[in-house]
Amino acid sequence: MNETVPNLRDLGGTSVEGGVIRPGRLLRSALPLGDDVAPDDITWPPTVVIDLRSSMETETQHPLAGPGVTVLNFPLLSALRPGVAPPESLAELYQLMLQTTSEHLVEVIDAVAQAEDATTLVHCAAGKDRTGVSIAMVLALLGAKRDDIVEDYLVTAQHEEQIQARFNRLFGERRAMLPAGYIATPVEAISGVLDTWDQHPGGAVGWFQRAGGTPQTIDRLRTTLVR
Repeated sequence: MNETVPNLRDLGGTSVEGGVIRPGRLLRSALPLGDDVAPDDITWPPTVVIDLRSSMETETQHPLAGPGVTVLNFPLLSALRPGVAPPESLAELYQLMLQTTSEHLVEVIDAVAQAEDATTLVHCAAGKDRTGVSIAMVLALLGAKRDDIVEDYLVTAQHEEQIQARFNRLFGERRAMLPAGYIATPVEAISGVLDTWDQHPGGAVGWFQRAGGTPQTIDRLRTTLVR
């Protein structure tokens, strides 16, 4: 029996400034496999796959690679390397992400914006941390309410068992040993990200542009996703 893609959800219907995100345009999930299935109400398989994992995590060929599928890789935690102790908390990890790979986050937004008339999947391993920050950036740039961004992030906690089952299937005893707190979905972690953007001159838009993003990309993001 095929497994359902862990932590999969469609951002369609999320309220943003001037409208809502179109259904079937932007998905988020944990690591998908080629034989995964999706609920009937979710467009699957995606035509654009944005993989946020680092090179030591990725396969020679992405599990969803195939005809008509564009796979892009933007490693958002490349600062974590073997032998380097990870930050003790997810809040610190997310700040490290913003400080060291902001250019990749800009590339993620560019890729989502350019995927017109396509179904785009954004994923990492659990679909929680790198994916959570990336989706938060999309929603913040589109003017979503802070509470809605936090609420979307927290949904992952409902899928913890499913995510753990996927990790056990793939890695078994080879699973990387990470701080126990990394399994959680703490409000303060994503709130810290939103605070960083809110405190920047111009808010999330100002932060994005300082990191190398352009107003044209934000306009295109809105055209691609919002109705």
